[in-house]
Amino acid sequence: MMNLFKYGASYKSVKLQLFLSWPIIKYGKKLSHLPLLKWMINPFFKRPHNELTSIPIHKKIPNRTYSTVPLEITEKLISMIDDIFIMNECHCAGLKNRNSPRLSIGCLAFGPAIKRIHPSHGKRVGTQDAIAHVRKAAKHDLVANIAHVWIDAFAFQLTDFKNLLFICFCDDDQCLYRTHMKKRGPNLDNAYKKLPGIQIINDNQLCTGCGECLDNCFVSAIEIVDAKAVIGKACVGCGCCLQYCKKSALSLSIDNEDELLKQLFSRVREMSGVLD
Repeated sequence: MMNLFKYGASYKSVKLQLFLSWPIIKYGKKLSHLPLLKWMINPFFKRPHNELTSIPIHKKIPNRTYSTVPLEITEKLISMIDDIFIMNECHCAGLKNRNSPRLSIGCLAFGPAIKRIHPSHGKRVGTQDAIAHVRKAAKHDLVANIAHVWIDAFAFQLTDFKNLLFICFCDDDQCLYRTHMKKRGPNLDNAYKKLPGIQIINDNQLCTGCGECLDNCFVSAIEIVDAKAVIGKACVGCGCCLQYCKKSALSLSIDNEDELLKQLFSRVREMSGVLD
């Protein structure tokens, strides 16, 4: 009986919640741009209760042979946080495909709020175990999504929402955050915020305008203009489009590593209190 008050929802409970809520979230996102309906749906995606930032840990910066800068800054962020919980599995992949190779790459949760996460989900870990988990995700070509989202706190029954942060390792097929984002309402659009300094660059000399990157951009931030791909303002800097470019015309660019780290810390402090 004591565990009922000490911990939040168990693994089976969260799994059931996700199963029941997935269709609601799916169609809520898909309909959030429509007149009339968007005024009912969009409050559920409003900041500051829905904030996400993508970090392309799976992509290398040109002329950097030993590591990726995004991976390094993610590791530095993790090293600054004391309270870390690692999930045994990715709940989204577990719902969609139990045979998924990324099933064992669960979310990382941070902050004092993790003390209420039920032990059936995983365990508390130290910095080195968390960093090893991030590197595993990078090897599987997954994107790190830093998320401060009310539905996570609700599902796990974590009452200290301010002091909670998740890093989820996502693809575009089995992710609650990244799917059904091509057409979205204004609040859902504003929830995703790109880190300043990260850019996707297109080399017009190599680009053939095939449209593969356009078709596979989860936020529809690419268009073809004069037979060349143009990266728009809606780009969140996740870098997933690079893997679809057969001509290697797209590349990831970072203006200043120190400034990017500063911006990441600032973003996390804006989203939650885990660095306070």
